[in-house]
Amino acid sequence: MLAQEGISCKTAAGAEEALEILEKGPIDAVIADLQMPGVSGMQLLAEVRRRYPQLAFLIGTGVDDVRMGVRAMREGADDYLVKPFQSDIVMLCLERAFQKKRLERQVEKYRHHLEEMVTDQTQQLQAALSRIESGYENTLEALGAAIDLRDSPTAGHSRRVSLYSIELAKGMRVAEQQLASIRIGALLHDVGKLAIPDRILLKPGPLSEGERQIMQQHVQIGYGLVKGIEFLTEAAEIILTHHERCDGSGYPQGLKEADIPIGAKIFAVADTVDAMTSDRPYRPALPFLAAQEQIKYGAGEQYDSRVAEVFLQISNERWETIRTETGTILWPGCNQASGPIQGLGGLTRPGRG
Repeated sequence: MLAQEGISCKTAAGAEEALEILEKGPIDAVIADLQMPGVSGMQLLAEVRRRYPQLAFLIGTGVDDVRMGVRAMREGADDYLVKPFQSDIVMLCLERAFQKKRLERQVEKYRHHLEEMVTDQTQQLQAALSRIESGYENTLEALGAAIDLRDSPTAGHSRRVSLYSIELAKGMRVAEQQLASIRIGALLHDVGKLAIPDRILLKPGPLSEGERQIMQQHVQIGYGLVKGIEFLTEAAEIILTHHERCDGSGYPQGLKEADIPIGAKIFAVADTVDAMTSDRPYRPALPFLAAQEQIKYGAGEQYDSRVAEVFLQISNERWETIRTETGTILWPGCNQASGPIQGLGGLTRPGRG
């Protein structure tokens, strides 16, 4: 019947022979009887669909097996034929099956094309986000540097304390999301100093009580500048609380240990370390061993005990390496301290406040 329509056909006595034929050469369609000795038409359908999903498959049924034909279509057949076969019906079903397969191939091709487009667009978006992030990081670094330039004795301070803070945060296994906020908070901790008058910020001698009160306002000024920026919300908390102390002696709120954000606790140690290991107008930089003694002495009071513990577990060589990354050279050779550093008055802060 099919040969009369100009279609080249091969016949098989059963499913096993059919699978052998399919392995040897290209076949466009299979018309299989439902009832066959050995492997049934339904079993052959499952195997053909597994091996040759693009192949058109029609199943032949008797009048009493129409329900099985419908079931076969549910399980992957493209159509079913009811015996006795009629030439025009067979050709119509074949053409319909071929059309279905063409549509499936077009859909599959479109899906692959769409995936390629999505992949390409995603890569472009990631590249754009990377450029934005890079620009954002550079902006923060520049702003931190600008803050330091106003407070000349602490050049490079913001970048150093951000690196120290990240090292401590990693040692405390702080969540990845918090690391970014801690880094930003450390970079921008003194942003409020941009609003402090030079006569106070750069005053060479001790501050009066009134001047000290104005200086201390920089934490609230900085918090006010940053808190309205959504992605800097957590960093703003560090800006506000970076002068709080675990014993309640800090400002602006006199918070105690349980109420101070972890980022501010980490920053307090990083800030003290940088203050002691940086050149000051009244003394050269002290070694990290001196900073260790100071942190150990103030643990549980000025500094959070857990942060202090993590700091003391990190080698001096590691701290030296991190400091080297900032491009700042330490003054060599200072004696190790055995208690709180004399002349710092227990407030080992860079600059004023």
